[in-house]
Amino acid sequence: MNEEQQELLDEAHENYWSNAKHNNLDCLVKQEEGSFLVEMRFYYKEEFINKCKTDSEFSERWGLKIEERELSRDERIDLYCKEYTGGVKNNYEPPFDNFIDAKLTTRNIPTKLITITYNDTKLESYE
Repeated sequence: MNEEQQELLDEAHENYWSNAKHNNLDCLVKQEEGSFLVEMRFYYKEEFINKCKTDSEFSERWGLKIEERELSRDERIDLYCKEYTGGVKNNYEPPFDNFIDAKLTTRNIPTKLITITYNDTKLESYE
């Protein structure tokens, strides 16, 4: 995740932290079995981010959408070509497929696309 995305996540969590007190649904609730005592607390930043990744209703309520997906081999080849061949894409089929797979690995071509959307700002990065 890049610095810009981290700042966007920080902003979203600060908004949650300052406004969630009005909405008990968006708290983490813990209750001991057989006890009337209920502990409620707000999500820490990492918990908040994970909740947004896994709970679309929660994510929509706080306006933060985090999408992670694996890049296809063709998408990785496109990234490799942009960086190392000046955008010229060769036909990487047998017997060259092992060659390009090795290049994708040794050049640390990303395998994942992360998209973060918050307040009409959309940021993408590769990992």
